[in-house]
Amino acid sequence: MNRRTFALTSAGAAAAASASAAASRKGIFELRFFKLRNTAENQSQRLSELLRNAVLPAAQRAGIGPIGAFRNTMGGGEGPFVLLLMGFPSLAGMEAAREKLEADKEYAKQLEAFHALPGLSYMRMENSLLRGFDSMPSIEVPPTEAKRPARVFEIRQYESNTMATLRRKMKMFDDGEIGIFRRVGMQPVFFGETIVGRNLPNLTYMLGYDDLAHREKTWRAFGGDPEWQKLRATPGLSDVEVVSNITNYLVSPMPFSQIR
Repeated sequence: MNRRTFALTSAGAAAAASASAAASRKGIFELRFFKLRNTAENQSQRLSELLRNAVLPAAQRAGIGPIGAFRNTMGGGEGPFVLLLMGFPSLAGMEAAREKLEADKEYAKQLEAFHALPGLSYMRMENSLLRGFDSMPSIEVPPTEAKRPARVFEIRQYESNTMATLRRKMKMFDDGEIGIFRRVGMQPVFFGETIVGRNLPNLTYMLGYDDLAHREKTWRAFGGDPEWQKLRATPGLSDVEVVSNITNYLVSPMPFSQIR
């Protein structure tokens, strides 16, 4: 069996000089999905322990963050999975963090012990890289008090037919849609254009809610918002013109997640 590692992936070379300055302040977000099955190895528990005891501490030592860890315990997606969300200041910052992880002897020792376990600790791992939006260039960690119940989070991915229509949809979010989300009580966590991943071109974002009832309430308020009704009626910005497919699923934070 080929052993799979947790080493952070690096991305391609920088964009053209004329665009690099504008993009430099936008953070890079990694979404890492660990696809699981119900097996005798108890993949869910085994992976959870590795993330809590090894991956998150090593990532923090390398300067990676914010970091969120989630389960799709509420259904949705392609079977059970664990999602790891990690923030980086830039592609260069991501590569620097990768080098620190590779030099972390304690982390290497923990990974060696993990990979020596019998059976499969997860079925497959799938990564994607996103670049933050102009109006929301980095991950926002929702405020959390000690006794506050964990939030419900929603991941939404919007596919577009072309890069031109994707840019229009991104501008809709920057010019007003994110602001409406905030006004009706949703908690934006990140908005990113997928630069490495599947089903391109697309954008992906995460929203937080107090609970499922709060999610229903805020989406009703959003749908009836006059500013949203005006924005969606703008020629060239209707869903049929800028979005070809929408995928969404709900996740709950794991106890050690920085985002909850």
